[in-house]
Amino acid sequence: MTGKGFNEKEITENLRDESLRAAAFSAIVNRYSQQIYWHIRRMVLSHDDTNDLVQNTFIKAWTSIDNFRGDSKISTWLYRIAINETLNFLGKNKNNTVSINSPEGAIAEQLESDIHFNGERADALLQEAIHRLPEKQRLAFNMKYYEEMKYEEMSEILGTSVGALKASYHIAVKKIEDYINSQD
Repeated sequence: MTGKGFNEKEITENLRDESLRAAAFSAIVNRYSQQIYWHIRRMVLSHDDTNDLVQNTFIKAWTSIDNFRGDSKISTWLYRIAINETLNFLGKNKNNTVSINSPEGAIAEQLESDIHFNGERADALLQEAIHRLPEKQRLAFNMKYYEEMKYEEMSEILGTSVGALKASYHIAVKKIEDYINSQD
C-alpha cells in the first residue's frame, strides 16, 4: 500500500491477498471507525453500546471479508453492516429506543448525563427530537443531515428508493421542527 491517503481500489485488491489483508483491513478501520461510530451513535443513546456496535461491525466485516467483491464502495459495505447491527440491537434492546409517550425531556436528560455528550440545550432538544423518529426516518435524516450523503448513495446502502428516502427525510424534518416548536 502506498503511504499517501486511502486508495479504495488498492485497498480492495489488497483485501484479496492473504499477505496484505490485515494491513488493508487496518487501513479500513482507521479510515472509517469514526464515521461508523457517529453513524451508530446517532441511532443509539449509549456511548458504550455504540462502541460495542462499532466493534461488532468491524468483526462482522472481517469475518465476511471474502464476501466483499468490490461491487460497492467499502464505505457502503460497512454502513450496511453497521445499520444491520444497529437495527438488530435496537430491536432487542427496546430501552435504547424512544417511545412517543416518553416523558418530555427524558431523552435530553439521558444525553446530558452522558459524559460523552457536551451539547447545549438546543442540541439536546434536537437529539431528543431525532430519537423520537421511527428508525427509517431517523436513518434517512442522520445520513442526509449529518453525513451529507446523496440520496443515491443512501439508496445503495439502505436498499430503498431515492423517492422513499426523500419522503422519509422531509417527513423527519417536519416532525423535528414540530417537536422543537412545541418545546418553546
